[in-house]
Amino acid sequence: MAALTDTKIRSLKPRPKLYRVADMEGLCLEVRPTGARAWRYRYRFLGKANMLHLGDYPAMSLQEARRERDRQRDLLARGVDPADVRRQAKVLAQVAADDSFEGVAREWMSKQGKWSDATRSKVVWMLETYAFPWIGKRPIGSITTPEMLLLLRRPESLGKLETAQRLKQSSGQVFRYAIGTGRADRDPTADLRGVLTTVHVQHHASITHKPSVGQLMRDIEAFTGQLVTRCGLQLSALVFVRPGELRQWEWSEISEDGSEWRIPGEKMKMGVTHIVPLSRQAQAVLDELRPLTGRGRYVFPSLRGPSRPMSENTINAALRRMGYASNQMTAHGFRSMASTILNEEGFNGDWIERQLAHCEKDGVRAAYNYAQHLPERRKMMQAWADLLDRLRRGGEVVDITRRAADRGTR
Repeated sequence: MAALTDTKIRSLKPRPKLYRVADMEGLCLEVRPTGARAWRYRYRFLGKANMLHLGDYPAMSLQEARRERDRQRDLLARGVDPADVRRQAKVLAQVAADDSFEGVAREWMSKQGKWSDATRSKVVWMLETYAFPWIGKRPIGSITTPEMLLLLRRPESLGKLETAQRLKQSSGQVFRYAIGTGRADRDPTADLRGVLTTVHVQHHASITHKPSVGQLMRDIEAFTGQLVTRCGLQLSALVFVRPGELRQWEWSEISEDGSEWRIPGEKMKMGVTHIVPLSRQAQAVLDELRPLTGRGRYVFPSLRGPSRPMSENTINAALRRMGYASNQMTAHGFRSMASTILNEEGFNGDWIERQLAHCEKDGVRAAYNYAQHLPERRKMMQAWADLLDRLRRGGEVVDITRRAADRGTR
């Protein structure tokens, strides 16, 4: 078939149905029933036929259409699908539509699929409170280091040193995301290293002296408040998960035989599924609790209604009611209590760290390792529950790792 000419193109008439007239090397002109005309490029990639819209005639002339076709042919010669390049260009165009700090930040947050609901809420609140009112509408590529320092000084001047540090960290991630999506050239927070006041880490108050742990367990057993709260205190000691994970515990997450609790990744700080072996003592507490809350969603529902989990202050408030000050014991302190004593008892540090859900920074590796050391952790968790029982009774404390060794766990 002869190549198209301008004269031939002008002579083409519309028909009841769309038709195409070929030019050369895959280029053709599409004529629609309305009379509108468009250039198309037909090609094959990896054995699959495809067709690309190049432009409309006469806005794109015959010569321009041929040059565009040649550009697509060059991509094919390099092993690149022109349709993929077109799709990527559309994505970048959509991404670049909003280059404000707030727009980029919200887009970045929407990409964080592994965040827990609690983490997402904290980051949103922090940016909405301390960043968006001042730089939210600014083009992200125009924000300078002095502006970011002024922004970070605001929470710092209020004594919120940790908030200032976290704001710097999150803002830096937003800037780096903007760089990756073509909306900024550099991260202005990178020059602020060492400028903010250092946060002195304060560990959660915890009881780790064994006789005092025994007294704590006796006080929990004698707790006269709500049954749900007492069970929450007992299980805090037995499973030593993070307080937020405990209060959002759902009955559906417990295995059919009751021997383990599998926490979904979206609820975990590291975004990875976590398995908690349930000792006989933990299962007994759940059996006591099941008639009261077992028909609902949450193991520990809110007193205000079963559709919400227990308040984050419930366990701490119960500890205060029992006479434990905030600098003596906290809900989070049950984790330190278990970690300290299990290490003192000689248990394998990897087992303890895995049970505390202190996962690898490599998320892919962590995703596959959530069941690591599970047989050993099951025995360790049962030994821990047995030790708490002996401490509660005030009896002789026997080296629980020796008992574990007798069962072949060392």
